[in-house]
Amino acid sequence: MSDDGVYVPPRVWTWEQPSGGKFASINRPVAGATHDKPLPVGKHPLQLYSLATPNGQKVTILLEELLERGITEAEYDAWLIQISDGDQFGSGFVEVNPNSKIPALVDRSRPEPVSLFESGAILLYLAERFGPFLGTSRPAMLSWLMWQMGSAPFLGGGFGHFYAYAPEKLEYPINRYAMEAKRQLDVLDRRLAEQPFVAGAEYSVADIAIWAWYGQLALGRIYGSAAEFLSVDDYSNLQRWAHQIDERPAVKRGILVNRAEGGLRERHSSADFDSLAIADNG
Repeated sequence: MSDDGVYVPPRVWTWEQPSGGKFASINRPVAGATHDKPLPVGKHPLQLYSLATPNGQKVTILLEELLERGITEAEYDAWLIQISDGDQFGSGFVEVNPNSKIPALVDRSRPEPVSLFESGAILLYLAERFGPFLGTSRPAMLSWLMWQMGSAPFLGGGFGHFYAYAPEKLEYPINRYAMEAKRQLDVLDRRLAEQPFVAGAEYSVADIAIWAWYGQLALGRIYGSAAEFLSVDDYSNLQRWAHQIDERPAVKRGILVNRAEGGLRERHSSADFDSLAIADNG
């Protein structure tokens, strides 16, 4: 820091202290496990280790959609990975995902268990294994799925971080990432003016992946007052699509799984959702 309070980067960066903000306690510049902690294993072949962030909700939405279609082989156990407690740095989780990010999935139905990480890879694996939600155009589905994977870090790690989570509000990064977030919203709005879903006529894993981030932003569910700040109501086609997907029963269930509060911390059968209905009526 210079005498006038302006930050001047050193010649070589070193990690001396947490950078502040909501997630400072879990950020570190090295990979690998910090402690021994095996992962729990339930009765179903599909074992999900996750948290109800947008990336985690993508997978639980798809699993619930598959079950809604009557595909019983998609039954799963979902275990909460509490990132604020550092669960993602446990030895068992790091063995499945060396990148220590949720979600991670283990398919134990094969002769040798299959481990997957990165939400887009998990969505593709499940859709290809079970059949539905690949869309009518594979090139379009892949293009929009990869668009989400490349674009959302600007929304989450860029706009969301500086607007909602950074220890102080800074005009330059908020303006920089708000501009990019609005450009992305416009990309989606223009596409959805031409097609009912992002990859064409059918709902696909691309819609699931994009809705978890941009649909929920359009519905005002992430980053506090960000929806008003970004004027999301201006994107009428995006709003139509976001509300349409939000009404799907499987989506309503999927977003509740692996919530530390206000949902299911763990999910082991469809009957687990009954406990939420009882609680709401109690």
